[in-house]
Amino acid sequence: MANQLNPYKGNLSLTQIAEGMNCATKNARRLADDAGILLENRRFPSAASLATLSIEESGKVVILRQFITASDNDERSNLWKEYRSHKKKNLNWILPDLVAKGARKLDDFLPIVDKSSDHPEVLDSLKQIGFYTDCLGSAHWSIPDEVVNEKLASILVKTANILAPEREITVKELELWEKHMKPVWKKNNEWMRTALANWYLDMQAHGLAPEGENKMSQFIHGGLNEEQADHLQEK
Repeated sequence: MANQLNPYKGNLSLTQIAEGMNCATKNARRLADDAGILLENRRFPSAASLATLSIEESGKVVILRQFITASDNDERSNLWKEYRSHKKKNLNWILPDLVAKGARKLDDFLPIVDKSSDHPEVLDSLKQIGFYTDCLGSAHWSIPDEVVNEKLASILVKTANILAPEREITVKELELWEKHMKPVWKKNNEWMRTALANWYLDMQAHGLAPEGENKMSQFIHGGLNEEQADHLQEK
């Protein structure tokens, strides 16, 4: 039993990666829904903390996708550390706020991965504050009901809902990602942007993305349109 509970740290096939991504998205959706129920019942601290857990689960999808382009065992080992790090999984929580402040083009979202930013620590602290009492600052006792209000809980629940996708990720999608992204990964930014647009085009050709405009190319070169921006904002 103990061996079955040991964290796995080895290689993953595309099938295993897809399975892990879908497990994470389904659980993120469940946690976001539960957080919404708590919010409706004015259990604000628990709603905020549960929404944070949902955001962290959604963050696993980003990390798991990087296993496809990992070049060696050291990189894969670091990815497993990130997969099990709360702060590495919650980077995307500032996405709606960035959009609300005018972020539209790809480069506008670089603060999400800015290593000097403290936003991962902030969200992790908010999660702890929503669950536990603590002694903070100048010996001030932090009580969840007194710290986490409706506004904060609402923002985090809405963010969790935005980040929790509902679609199924297929092995074919990951095969196309490997085909286009692995040869250029971390080698040249322009190559990577072109590969990203080509990946989406290939997704369309295989019926895995909507027909019509290449929305990824539009985002890379022109930025989000107003409909996409509205969807990503905290409203």
